[in-house]
Amino acid sequence: MFGRTGLLVSEIGYGTWGLGGDAYGPVDDDQSVSCLRAALDLGINFYDTSDLYGSGHSEEVIGRAFVGCRDRVVLATKVGLLPHTGFYMPQELSPGHVRRAVEASLRRLRTDYVDLYQLHSPEVSYLKKHPELFDVLDALRREGKVRALGLSARSPADALIILDLFDFESVQANFNLIDHRAADDCLFSRAIEKNIAFIARTPLCFGYLTGQLSGRKDFRGRDHRANWPEDQLRRWANAPGLFSRLHEQRQCTPSQLALLFSLSPKAVSTTIPGMMSLNEILENVAVSDLPPMSAQELDDIAHIYRSNTFFDKTAKSRGKQ
Repeated sequence: MFGRTGLLVSEIGYGTWGLGGDAYGPVDDDQSVSCLRAALDLGINFYDTSDLYGSGHSEEVIGRAFVGCRDRVVLATKVGLLPHTGFYMPQELSPGHVRRAVEASLRRLRTDYVDLYQLHSPEVSYLKKHPELFDVLDALRREGKVRALGLSARSPADALIILDLFDFESVQANFNLIDHRAADDCLFSRAIEKNIAFIARTPLCFGYLTGQLSGRKDFRGRDHRANWPEDQLRRWANAPGLFSRLHEQRQCTPSQLALLFSLSPKAVSTTIPGMMSLNEILENVAVSDLPPMSAQELDDIAHIYRSNTFFDKTAKSRGKQ
């Protein structure tokens, strides 16, 4: 169940940032379509995208993939961020822009409504100064162009503030083995209190929790990970080894352990790993057949998290701007 929306979503969702072609290197659209259709056949029904991803290309690929089966999928997209490189994130959330953006997303997705329409990393200060945006969002819901409204927050701390400004029905934030801020900042408890669905973003930490990436900047094409300094990439690349005993005991892969953890909080409705191949989809959907995390496993993970520093707070200032 997806909060109080009435939507039913798969606990393993599908993050589609990579399908836009401008975030994780080059993509083959035919392969992307095949992956999306295979995921649906394997039980994944929740697809998260944005008009930012590939400047709308991710939405176009999704629209192409699900022609004729729109009623089987739950489509979530976002609005607000403008194309950019580096860590500066320009935004546009004027009422006129949001109106135009939702119509463009509907065309690309080949549908007349989206199940979940999310603000994409909005600045808290902007939302406080422009309450008229919320009137537009309410109007879109009343008109049936969107079924539910959500927040994809820059950080759990931002989410806590913004959730008091508007009656969002979902919230999306980072949560994974090496980023526990959503729990530490009490965002989970707030979501439960307000009956808000929680979408766990970056469950594999940009692919680093798969254990398949090095700490070098060996990326193809346009890849957002190249923005980060190499010492931060090494921190992420070294992280999976700290959890190896846990996934070896379970006889599961590092990715499966990471996804299982991202689903462990009661507040989480779905987690959205990016998937670029059929093998990745098969590996990830198998997580639903695994027994849930034990209290001891969760304690062990919490201890590893507290005993290490996985993120250098100066990394963004030292990376590509």
